[in-house]
Amino acid sequence: MSDDEQILALFHDLDQLPGPRHLEFPDTFDHVATEARAIRLRNRLSDDLGHPCRLEDQIQDASYYFIVSVPEQATQAGIPLGVRLSNYGDLAVVTTPSPDSHEDLDHAVREGVVSVAERDRIVSALSALGYRLVPQRLLHRRYTGVTWLGQDGFAYGSYGPHQGLATWWTRFFEHL
Repeated sequence: MSDDEQILALFHDLDQLPGPRHLEFPDTFDHVATEARAIRLRNRLSDDLGHPCRLEDQIQDASYYFIVSVPEQATQAGIPLGVRLSNYGDLAVVTTPSPDSHEDLDHAVREGVVSVAERDRIVSALSALGYRLVPQRLLHRRYTGVTWLGQDGFAYGSYGPHQGLATWWTRFFEHL
């Protein structure tokens, strides 16, 4: 099974976790522990990238609670980055100001938006704290899960090629 197939299988497994009907988080979600880990990630990235990063923690009605914002001064390209942390399965995604602008971090490196050193520092910090970095190209596929987001006729203002339809991004990294 390829890495992409494993990640898509993980999406389906996480999608079926017992949870409230509003889909924001599974029953096992621990906000206090999740926030403490997000703070550790912010601190680690601030140290590793040499500039203070900010933790956005006032997110509501979404399938994620935290974004670690990397300021433009911390990147060689002068472009701010966001590390969005899902409420499901320790998933993380790195975004530029436009969430669908790069397939993954390697694509962002090829485009000159993220340096190799920055990518390596971010990946290392996420890995050390137990996060699973997922590529945007998989998140922007049409959602095929078991929740009401996948019902026929349901439209959602998602990013990517399935705009107007729910995607895996919608399920794990978006306001619901």
